[in-house]
Amino acid sequence: MKPHLTRRGLLGLGVGAGGAVLLGACGDDGPNPVVGGGGENAQPAATNYTGPNVALTFWNGFTGGDGPVMKSLVDKFNTANPNIKVTMNVYEWADYYQKVPAAVSTGNGPDLGIMHVDQVATNAARGVVLPLDDLAKSLQLTESDFSPPVWQAGVYNGKRYSIPLDVHPLGMFYNKKVLQAAGLDPEKPPATKDEYLTALDKLKAKGVQGHWATPFPFTGTLQFEALTWQFGGQLFDDKATKPLFAEQPGVQALTFLTDMVKNGYSPKNVAQDADLIALQNGKNAFNWNGIWTINTLRAVKGMEWGVTALPTIGTQPAAWAGSHQFVQFKQRTQDANKLQAGKVFINFISQQSLEWAKGGQVPARKEIRDSPAFAALKEQAAIGTQIDNLHFPPSVPGIPDALATVDTAVNEAILLRKEPGKALADAAAKAGQILEQNRKKYGG
Repeated sequence: MKPHLTRRGLLGLGVGAGGAVLLGACGDDGPNPVVGGGGENAQPAATNYTGPNVALTFWNGFTGGDGPVMKSLVDKFNTANPNIKVTMNVYEWADYYQKVPAAVSTGNGPDLGIMHVDQVATNAARGVVLPLDDLAKSLQLTESDFSPPVWQAGVYNGKRYSIPLDVHPLGMFYNKKVLQAAGLDPEKPPATKDEYLTALDKLKAKGVQGHWATPFPFTGTLQFEALTWQFGGQLFDDKATKPLFAEQPGVQALTFLTDMVKNGYSPKNVAQDADLIALQNGKNAFNWNGIWTINTLRAVKGMEWGVTALPTIGTQPAAWAGSHQFVQFKQRTQDANKLQAGKVFINFISQQSLEWAKGGQVPARKEIRDSPAFAALKEQAAIGTQIDNLHFPPSVPGIPDALATVDTAVNEAILLRKEPGKALADAAAKAGQILEQNRKKYGG
């Protein structure tokens, strides 16, 4: 799951045109119908399907190394369920978020899909995805089966629209040879602000710039968000009526990153992905990057590396994370058999998420995260220790558009074109306008 902007521009942040295209691509057909529910109309538990043969289409954006892993799980499901045939279609994520609402609006949408957590509310508000409260109820899934942040992220306007498959957090990757050469213990990476700065000073004395501050969303913005939460701040208020990222915690967070450049711990004008390449080449010691980096570094011959939770630079541990979540799409005519078969599929793949974790993920289900088999996935388990300290954007429609202003602020500050406070204040003013536009567009 090697990130680059064309593929991951919409991953966790929904950065750029994806959100805007989504709004124009799908007409609003009104509120979604509630499928199933309780009482006489309740669906049976989504553990098996005994109806007539059905064919389901499953769309996602797993175009990297994660694609074959998901395809193998789909094949496994089809073998175990001969009366259900699931066909998987894969698109680049940016294309996916354009194609899905357009297809749904014309009555040609897929039955099932994956959405990043920050896209769920927007698609729920536009009538693209269906509520899944009945699925959660029939399987007796609750917050305790996952973790509070990832479970609540799938709720919009009091209804559940998605079921978590995984989380993919930031972690701190480190080059053991570089640390050892600077007299640092390669088996004990820094875990606090003081330890981190001490390590950077020792590296600097050896001619190594230890933390390359990137001005790009991947992963400069993600680092900024993690640090803002560590300093006790929030990006927005709970209902995203106003931006909060320009307040003191945000300024502290962005100042920490710009100080990497000002104090010589980072070169200026770091190019996209240059920070990760430098780690691989022994020119860097630490790289805060996503869990997808595990597979990237495994492919580097001769490199000795490790990964751990982000160091606590602020007053509390926190990390950015994305999450892939299952959704069912609205159809012109709902087919009860297909809906039930789709729920069986979601449940099946969710239970197979240990195999999915091997592709570079942390399973959303707690019982799998707590298993010895997951603990044996050393790198994934190390990043997974942050599960209760992960944060997601508020579950409100259009939030990716407001988040895009943060990218600009981070870019301007790390490139030393604006002071952190000024860059964030300017971004917050624009974000506030976008949030107001979204309230008019979606209601609320």
